[in-house]
Amino acid sequence: MNCLVVLSHPLPASLNRHFAETAVAELTSAGHTVTLLDLYASDFDPRLTATERGSYYGEHFDDSALESHAVALRHAEVLVLVFPTWWFGLPAMLKGWVDRVFAPGIAFDHGSDFGPIRPLLGKLRHVVAITTLGSPWWVDRLVMRRPVRRILKWGLFKACAPKARFAMLSFYAAEKPQPERVMRFADAIRRQLREIA
Repeated sequence: MNCLVVLSHPLPASLNRHFAETAVAELTSAGHTVTLLDLYASDFDPRLTATERGSYYGEHFDDSALESHAVALRHAEVLVLVFPTWWFGLPAMLKGWVDRVFAPGIAFDHGSDFGPIRPLLGKLRHVVAITTLGSPWWVDRLVMRRPVRRILKWGLFKACAPKARFAMLSFYAAEKPQPERVMRFADAIRRQLREIA
């Protein structure tokens, strides 16, 4: 399958990079076609432009500055997002990628009279979100009720790719990453990706 791995972390030696490389290696060894998109290394601009926003409800969304991203997303059958959770939300770089690339004509079409949007990511079969958090598990799950998971699963992918299976793997207390915990989490990533048929 065509797999798109999107990495969003500014540090080249981050845990997120390690987990992204783990995902790429697992998918490649299984025979999938894998594209790694490192948003920071590619100097992606997360700001929605005036031209893009101005064309949002026009005849055609102006994706001229996003063509390679739009093509990669349209053709993806597996999407793996690797990112840190900061302040219980997506990092600005990844949020900007979503704002710009999950756009009309790419991820969805507007409904008539501004009714429900029509999903366009029909090829997308699996979405795996891999994130690191500084907080312990109970703060994310019990206090905050997993806001990033809810936004991604229900706000984004159920709207744009309703047939895709969604999974999220969260590495908690990431500021104290003992090697054995990192290895166990990498194994969990491999197991999750092996479920993709």
